Amino acid sequence: MAKIILTQEVSGLGAAGDVVTVKDGYARNYLLPRGFAVTWTQGGEKQVESIRAARAARAKASLEEAQAIAASLAAKPVVVAHKAGADGRLFGTVKAEAIAEAIEAAGVGSVDKRTIHLGSAIKRTGEYKVTVRLHADVVANVVLDVVAAA
Repeated sequence: MAKIILTQEVSGLGAAGDVVTVKDGYARNYLLPRGFAVTWTQGGEKQVESIRAARAARAKASLEEAQAIAASLAAKPVVVAHKAGADGRLFGTVKAEAIAEAIEAAGVGSVDKRTIHLGSAIKRTGEYKVTVRLHADVVANVVLDVVAAA
């Protein structure tokens, strides 16, 4: 068994800065060559503290950024233009990718399309409520205004 320090988050194993014990082959053939971990040494404890401090600083910065984006998303509706017929029925549906692009075009910030949750399929023009998970602790409710494209 090998004792290693993770330098990046590894699914099912731990986060950056964690000291874990894994099988020798897993460490030697996968984690170490890909730069996901370094071998644990006495001097490595200082490295663990610096990695944890950097991770905490990034988490705090991303939380503040997510809160700022959530506040700006709640302030004004996001407009999405989609091809529609005369009666307001859309040709197709509005996808999460189109909503993410509209949010970025509005100048609010970039949002991953996988974090957007549509309650049901959007098939007509009008106003809809959409939730966006910006951070583990921050969920923004967005008013989406779907209009017919020219």
